Amino acid sequence: DNCVTVCNMENFDPLGIHTGDSIVMAPSQTLSNDEYHMLRDTAVKVVRHLGIIGECNIQYALNPKSMEYCIIEVNARLSRSSALASKATGYPLAFVAAKLALGIPMTEVTNAVTKKTQSCFEPSLDYIVTKIPRWDMSKFEGVDPQIGSAMKSVGEVMGIGRTVEESLQKAMRMVDPSVPGFQPKHNYEMDGLLEELHVPTDQRIFAIAQAMHEKTLSVDEIHDITKIDHWFLRRLEGIVKCWDEMEKFSVDDLPVDLLKEAKMKGYSDVQISKCLAGSPTEDDVRNKRTSAGITPFTKQIDTLAAEFPAETNYLYMTYHASENDVAAADGGVMVLGSGAYRIGSSIEFDWCGVSCIRALRQMGYKSTMVNYNPETVSTDYDECDQLYFEELSRERILDIYERDNSDGIIVSVGGQIPNNLVVPLDKAGVKIMGTSPAMIDNAEDRMKFSDMIDEIGVQQPRWRELSSVESALDFAANVGYPVLVRPSYVLSGAAMNVAWTDEQLKACLTEAADVSAEHPVVISDFIEGAMEIEFDGVCKDGEIIGCAIHEHIEQAGVHSGDATLVLPPQKITSYQMHRVRDAAKKIAKRLNLTGPCNIQFVAKDTDVMCIECNVRASRSFPFVSKTMGVDFIEAATRAIVGEDTSDMNLPTLETRDRPSNYVGVKAPMFSFTRLRGADPVLGVEMASTGEVACFGATKEEAFLKALLSTGFPMPEKNILLSVQGSLMKEVTHSAWKLHEMGYTIYATKTTAEGLEANGVPCQVLGYPTEYEQNKKDGIPNCIDYIKDEKIDLVINIPTYESKRLKDNFEMRRTSVDYGVPLLTNLNLVTEFANAAEKFKAGELVGLKPDSLFDHYTHEAEGDAWTSPTEFH
Repeated sequence: DNCVTVCNMENFDPLGIHTGDSIVMAPSQTLSNDEYHMLRDTAVKVVRHLGIIGECNIQYALNPKSMEYCIIEVNARLSRSSALASKATGYPLAFVAAKLALGIPMTEVTNAVTKKTQSCFEPSLDYIVTKIPRWDMSKFEGVDPQIGSAMKSVGEVMGIGRTVEESLQKAMRMVDPSVPGFQPKHNYEMDGLLEELHVPTDQRIFAIAQAMHEKTLSVDEIHDITKIDHWFLRRLEGIVKCWDEMEKFSVDDLPVDLLKEAKMKGYSDVQISKCLAGSPTEDDVRNKRTSAGITPFTKQIDTLAAEFPAETNYLYMTYHASENDVAAADGGVMVLGSGAYRIGSSIEFDWCGVSCIRALRQMGYKSTMVNYNPETVSTDYDECDQLYFEELSRERILDIYERDNSDGIIVSVGGQIPNNLVVPLDKAGVKIMGTSPAMIDNAEDRMKFSDMIDEIGVQQPRWRELSSVESALDFAANVGYPVLVRPSYVLSGAAMNVAWTDEQLKACLTEAADVSAEHPVVISDFIEGAMEIEFDGVCKDGEIIGCAIHEHIEQAGVHSGDATLVLPPQKITSYQMHRVRDAAKKIAKRLNLTGPCNIQFVAKDTDVMCIECNVRASRSFPFVSKTMGVDFIEAATRAIVGEDTSDMNLPTLETRDRPSNYVGVKAPMFSFTRLRGADPVLGVEMASTGEVACFGATKEEAFLKALLSTGFPMPEKNILLSVQGSLMKEVTHSAWKLHEMGYTIYATKTTAEGLEANGVPCQVLGYPTEYEQNKKDGIPNCIDYIKDEKIDLVINIPTYESKRLKDNFEMRRTSVDYGVPLLTNLNLVTEFANAAEKFKAGELVGLKPDSLFDHYTHEAEGDAWTSPTEFH
């Protein structure tokens, strides 16, 4: 009957905000000894009463003014908080829970960190962990930014320090590298500031920073509005007071004691440089502190507050120490991780990072991983020789690089954050392994890249660098709308936009210039109706040694992260394939690529044009590796360190694309249901928050499996269509197929006229904005039908020229809000109709159940851990 409490955590935000959307600190900071033991004793009683074997997470609501408490939730399983607790303490909860489930006593389970003590102990922390969620509200136009009881964050970070101030400021920079720390981000007017404090959003911490920096509100007033504990607010006030002191000095006369205090409060060199008089650079501050002997110490997370020596190198850096816990590594390869999960950078890049460090260890190289995401496998301390749970910033990478005398850094497997560090790290003398920093910059800088591919004779859409709004308008007038605005050094299409009018173009240019202030913005001709093709490759000294070419089902204009990918490609002609391979060869040779790369093309008729080259692993690498049966990242890692890849049987430009007997399809998943007010329609900026991949004997089988795996149920009988008149010709064929399969087709007025003119029977439903007129005419309203569950699938394909933007938005949004499947892309509708037709004919699944969806549900019924309803 052994029971231990592994970790206690406290939400910075008061009750009412989902713990996944709250700042969380461990161990708890504001509990008295009596309060802590009261809650601990209660937890042990609950666990014993319920007879739980394994791990349990209990959430409390505690009255800060009394000993009154309530249990909010008991999760008798591993939860999101469990993963955070494991990383915060170093105690492997899932590992120990699995042993206990097998009947092994806790006293016989060894502590995985010390390798000497038992797991029957309660971890003791001599540091503070701060978890901050990562939101991507700005990706969705019209979304309600308020946070509350429904979780909206897409990722999280974990900052480790010896004080709240240090760990909090670290975590704030981890969430967004453009944020220097606890400082104002927006210039709110007083009314806006009070509103931001009163109604919690993802920006509230910055509103608190503004109120404290500008001295507009006292700590007591902020507490009265936000209900955030005084103790936390006093810590934040201490950060601001340190800033106020530093503002009085230049870098030369800044007192060493004050500089050290700032570093102990979590200030970065960049942050300090912006505070001091005389506008010093980051390097000026770095030189000042290093010459004064102010450098961070490396400490271990050992679960027992240094009572026993740790056998694992699970490390962090702090200025609150007098000695290092471990000796310098002296060499080895440093791999930069992908940071917080966000739209555009998720588990795909963590898979790449883990594959890289596993390949390095397999080849006998010492490996160091730098990352700060507690949700990842790369931050498991047993995956690498050294794990630094630290910031991915120039300052911290240099600290680790100089301390460990690293042999070099691999930046190409962690997505855009490591790539953005290449040029500043190179200037600081760091050895970047793989493709040279100059060539990476040539690929990332839109203007340099466009110039380069013109020189080597690779076709691309007509383009111009943005020098002024007038020149952009002149370009658009010459090539004709639509045009595409593309910033440099961004991930997931941030601030990338298609403009259809002069007014839209002006707005797009302003946003792009804000996002890409230090790098060029390029405007190019947008090719309507083109197919997008991607080339994922592994290169060595400018030669392509492995590659895979896959196509998008959606037409060009849907971000590659939101597109449905097909491998091997099914529609690409042999001529188009030849053009893609030829262009990829030229680009790889010119950039002298070594390591992973991703090149994107658009094809229309005989034109095959290059639109982008990423000199790093792309988010499609895991899908490509699993479909082709060979680890592309392992091959890239071997190429980067100069090892042989001939034994890997990589698919090359010369060999036939694999596989030959099955097709892989990768489909995106979205979280529009959580994002109230957001328009669930796809564009050039990425919106998906996850993905699935499935295989089938044919494209249709793989596509339908992938679609169903995203939680999209097969429609039973009623389908609603609403499309622009210009698309009627393309959609009619699919509508007829659906009708032939026995589906009842409903359509809005204009669509119904087009369908019936082409011989497709349908029933008319009224537009949302014509409710009263429809009522008089006896026409049911489409929104009522969606809400009343009379519609099983909504097909609404928006176009720019549509005169019913409001009606279309309301149809899409209501579908999402009421859990009705929605298709908004013409090519997806065509593929769905084709797949559904073959499925109904019994051609797709070997088992031929009445419903593939029922088949998966039936399988789930035999699984004690899965509820069949989860598939809905």
